[in-house]
Amino acid sequence: MIVGAGSGGSLLIRQMLSTPYMAMEPVLVVDDDRNKQNLSIAGGVKVQGYIKDIPSLVKKFRIQKIIIAIPTLSTKRLREINELCEGLGAEVFKMPNIENVMSGELEVNQLKKVDVEDLLGRDQVELDMAMISRELSRKTILVTGAGGSIGSEICRQVCKFEPARLVLVGHGENSIYLIHQELKNLYKTIEILPIIGDVQDKARMQSVMQTYKPYVVYHAAAHKHLPLMECNPEEAVKNNILGTRNTAEAAKEAEVSKFVMVSTDKAVNPLNVMGASKRLAEMVIQSMNSETSKTDFVVVRFGNVLGSRGSVIPLFKKQIEAGGPVTVTHPEMTRYFMTIPEASRLVLQAGALAKGGEVFLLDMGEPVKIVDLAKNLIQLSGYSVDDIGIEFTGIRQGEKLYEELLSDNEIHPEQVYKKFTAGK
Repeated sequence: MIVGAGSGGSLLIRQMLSTPYMAMEPVLVVDDDRNKQNLSIAGGVKVQGYIKDIPSLVKKFRIQKIIIAIPTLSTKRLREINELCEGLGAEVFKMPNIENVMSGELEVNQLKKVDVEDLLGRDQVELDMAMISRELSRKTILVTGAGGSIGSEICRQVCKFEPARLVLVGHGENSIYLIHQELKNLYKTIEILPIIGDVQDKARMQSVMQTYKPYVVYHAAAHKHLPLMECNPEEAVKNNILGTRNTAEAAKEAEVSKFVMVSTDKAVNPLNVMGASKRLAEMVIQSMNSETSKTDFVVVRFGNVLGSRGSVIPLFKKQIEAGGPVTVTHPEMTRYFMTIPEASRLVLQAGALAKGGEVFLLDMGEPVKIVDLAKNLIQLSGYSVDDIGIEFTGIRQGEKLYEELLSDNEIHPEQVYKKFTAGK
């Protein structure tokens, strides 16, 4: 079953009919446009109902796969369609994104299953591609923590804007090796350099900055695991605070144009070591802006990143695979969530907007209850909550029930860009 009789649905059907080895046969289409009802599209596949008819049509035609072929579909509407499909025994897929459709690059094997990230994310923020391109194209860009979840995705996003050189800095040789291999195979015209170095080593940071003279530095290196930092506070200080200062000072000495620090909402009114270390790192960055400096220093702050190392998603998936229960700290605990690509795009846009001294954040919509996240993931895995179970373990030291994005003493100006706010 194809959901959507527009250009996306037509292209998808043509691809399916021309690739029989994929063993996927389009049987019917549903669409909410009444003018398209009973029409045949892309080789004779008929529109046989509205989206609300999905449950009855799945049973009538014994549908095994439902493919949502509306690339511009809002997240709210995607959630509604997914709820309609629950319990039908059919797998639910979606098209990658509008860029693939418009460029004609869509292939059937690029379809992905609808997952919890799709259901919890917001509608994509439209980037000012020209502004970002001016910032990155044919320039030398350096990323610290380049082997991490956020750092590696920043590198992937940066490469789309064709910099002359991308410098991957990290202390984990395996993770740096993997992202280097991935990117050098995809982007033959970009000089991509793997650099093993620790932000705690000031001399190494100075050497790297002076050698490569980057135009923009994205500082994503940090210890982010809340409970571990409670047990190892000195490491949070050395890496998150002193490492940030080392890297920022080295960038300033090398006359880097912009320095963008990746931060977290846990830096707002912090109750834990990790959050406090990130707030102090933010203060270091903001203090380095001056009229005499040739470097604009800026902070980008966001909430929890779905799928990143240490996030709840991998933990919940392991618990579900093991038969449960899924452990949640408190039934009322909420968090702001965003996906790894969304977070990385925010970093690039904020860097392009920066004039120096700002703390950028994205309008992250409504916070999500962790228990609802657990329930969604259980259902997407093909189980019921009764099958797996949810166990409440109690709030850990340093955790908050609710997170904040700005503290009361930070300025709340008007939006500086679509869904972007800058505090100082």
